[in-house]
Amino acid sequence: MRRTVLIVGAAALALSACSTPTTNGTPTPTSGGTSLSPSNPASASPDVPKVGNPIDLTSLKQTPCNSLTKSQVEELIGVAADGEARDGAAGPACTWVAPSTTRPLISVVFSNAQDSGTARIYEAKGKAYQFLEPLEAVDGYPLTAYGIKDERSAGRCSAALGTSDTETIGVAAEQSEANVGKKDPCDVAREAAIRVLATIRGGN
Repeated sequence: MRRTVLIVGAAALALSACSTPTTNGTPTPTSGGTSLSPSNPASASPDVPKVGNPIDLTSLKQTPCNSLTKSQVEELIGVAADGEARDGAAGPACTWVAPSTTRPLISVVFSNAQDSGTARIYEAKGKAYQFLEPLEAVDGYPLTAYGIKDERSAGRCSAALGTSDTETIGVAAEQSEANVGKKDPCDVAREAAIRVLATIRGGN
């Protein structure tokens, strides 16, 4: 599933401390110029939203595919697909894709280690990420759409849900070809983030 690998790589970019894309879509380490880990997160931007009630993600990092139930996946991509777990450089992840197709799909990525959270996304604005747009918060938790470029017209969106001032959950959505242009894919990513947060809180 080449498309699955590409979208997981895109979601991982926000969660990998120092990475830039190669020509095949896979993030690789870099030694300078676009570091996404400011030494003083608070100084990254006065606009960086803070998290008032941090969430412990320890248990879900062990089982990332438990971040969405089958019914939630069906609501998001139209079928109750099983998730495919992977543990890459950015951290534990799970991807759900409609069987026998490469789209639609949803990916959820948990970072391996604590860092500067949403502040790191803002610091990369205009550098690693030419596209950055705050989305409506999810029950008080900040959600930020980001990307190397704006891919909404192609039906793709990656977003970072701030669960504390040092951690985020990456959520990537890719629409079916039939739905491209009919709905903002960042709205789909937000709907996925809403369901992931509900699962974390036991409200699924």
